[in-house]
Amino acid sequence: MTVETLPKPSRESARVKLLRAAVEVIRAKGYSATSVDELCAAAGVTKGGFFHHFDSKESLAVAAAGFWSETTAALFAAAPYHDYAAPLDRVLGYIDFRASLIAGPLAGFTCLVGTMVQECYGTSAAIRDACGASIFGHAESLEADLDLALAQYAVRGTTARSLAQHTQAVLQGAFILAKAGGGHQAAAASVAHLKRYVELLFQPTKGGGP
Repeated sequence: MTVETLPKPSRESARVKLLRAAVEVIRAKGYSATSVDELCAAAGVTKGGFFHHFDSKESLAVAAAGFWSETTAALFAAAPYHDYAAPLDRVLGYIDFRASLIAGPLAGFTCLVGTMVQECYGTSAAIRDACGASIFGHAESLEADLDLALAQYAVRGTTARSLAQHTQAVLQGAFILAKAGGGHQAAAASVAHLKRYVELLFQPTKGGGP
């Protein structure tokens, strides 16, 4: 899920170029190992240009988390799973769509905000909160369909919010397994287990629904 797959204007501001560079470089190297000089070089922006738009690398990281949320939201809003009529089919379609994104280099399909929060949760409250807003905000986008599906199948013992957040826990864990050496196969297997779990949770014989 690279930002290159998203709509890109023909002429971008230095600020947007820096945000795009942050998404790519930090996902590949991590936050601490990424320098302002590297970000400027990747963006084709001078250091003076950097500090015109951002007070520090931390402030760029916070802005990059918001940029990540906005750009990936556009990707998911246009995804085909929204075309399914039934809410459960939309949820399962979302999981299939996530599985389809596990391709190419690790830095291309792993998550910027997941990468940063793992590293910075104890050292930068600003980055932690920005990453949290992105992760929990994306989870919220699944809640309406999950709420409808839970009601339709009369599933008890969980909520749409907790189940939506569980999907993100599995996805972030899948990315960690991939980075730890399991690669695409380990990540894809985790997402497949997530789909099986959701299918079992909504089985009519267990949930009592249609």
